Amino acid sequence: MRHIAVIGAGITGVTTAYALHQKGYDVTVIDRQRYSAMETSFANGGQLSASNAEVWNSWATVLKGIKWMFTPDAPLLMNPKPSWHKYSWMAEFLANIPNYEANTVETTRLAIQARTHMFDIAKREGIDFNHETRGILHIYRDKEAQDNARKVSALYAKGGLERREVTPEEIRAIEPTLHGKYYGGFFTPSDSTGDIHKFTYGLAEVCRRRGVRFINEASVERVAHTGTGKDGTGVEVTFSIAPDAEDALPRRETLAFDGAVICAGIGSRTIAAGLGDRVNIYPVKGYSITVMLDDEESQKAAPWVSLLDDKTKIVTSRLGKDRFRVAGTAEFNGENRDIRADRIRPLVDWTRKLFPGVNTARVVPWAGLRPMMPDMMPRVAAGKKPGVFYNTGHGHLGWTLSCATAEIIAAKVADALPVETPSAQVFRLAAE
Repeated sequence: MRHIAVIGAGITGVTTAYALHQKGYDVTVIDRQRYSAMETSFANGGQLSASNAEVWNSWATVLKGIKWMFTPDAPLLMNPKPSWHKYSWMAEFLANIPNYEANTVETTRLAIQARTHMFDIAKREGIDFNHETRGILHIYRDKEAQDNARKVSALYAKGGLERREVTPEEIRAIEPTLHGKYYGGFFTPSDSTGDIHKFTYGLAEVCRRRGVRFINEASVERVAHTGTGKDGTGVEVTFSIAPDAEDALPRRETLAFDGAVICAGIGSRTIAAGLGDRVNIYPVKGYSITVMLDDEESQKAAPWVSLLDDKTKIVTSRLGKDRFRVAGTAEFNGENRDIRADRIRPLVDWTRKLFPGVNTARVVPWAGLRPMMPDMMPRVAAGKKPGVFYNTGHGHLGWTLSCATAEIIAAKVADALPVETPSAQVFRLAAE
């Protein structure tokens, strides 16, 4: 069978490996972390949300971004320090404003398709990921926000999503623990939530048991197209493996494959450049807190229905009886993984204000870098060279879209590299 490398073991990499294995490919996943889902797929907002499929390419977002630029606790923050990558990305972002409606509709369709695949996988493989099917409630604080939500909802309807407008009274009935006054909202019963880390790790274990090889603690240095296959395919992946107790220095290895799918998050841009492709991903940092619900009062005071607060751009998910995830913000600050106190504080304050009965004495902060394309659409396509593919750039919707894009890219691999064609055995070219 043909041997395919998957670069990256986050949600997109693991779902891609699973989809390829299901089609009969020999798959090797290479990742720099010891375990799967340890970076951006570790502690996101948890929403599987077709109702959050609106792309950001609009003048309204741009104007809000300018307004928030110098407010440390604003939902969106940009480091004004000059960077060619950042400003060129933003120029492309603005150039995609005319595609706002079409891309929002397409993203909605993709999100609906993805949920079917994910639910099927979880049921078939018996993966427990704290899945809650109680819907997602969007809340708005004034007439202008609600009016805009109606316009967005019309685009969602074009993509096949059903959701309903709700009154303040209905908001209180849907989620009784929520405090505060709201102008109105929208409720999407078909949306759900879950723990991205538990799902990804669980699916990785399924893949491993079925013969997918995982090379962990391996930093990919280079993916090169060789063209040594009969149909011009063939890639080599060079990586260094972290030293263990017996090794004083990292070991460098190069493996040969029939093809490779790049699912490396923000690292995809550099890998693509080495292959002659342009994948203009920019890292957009998001933050979350996991509130540990250690007492019965907190467990009763925390919501079970997932929320999206439009004004603050904060989302929530209930992860079982004793965990409450609160996430939000977008920070344009390059490849910076620092967890800033002034970005975490608004999440804690929001929790205390809207859910005053929740004890926030034990809160676990986290930050991850979303791999975002300027048009807000994932790159799910073949590269210029035979045997090279990309499934990356999902931005804030990687959890929502991953199971659909994995199926799409696996189908593209199958078209280009039919599994019936014998492949060369994977072999070690060099070791240092």
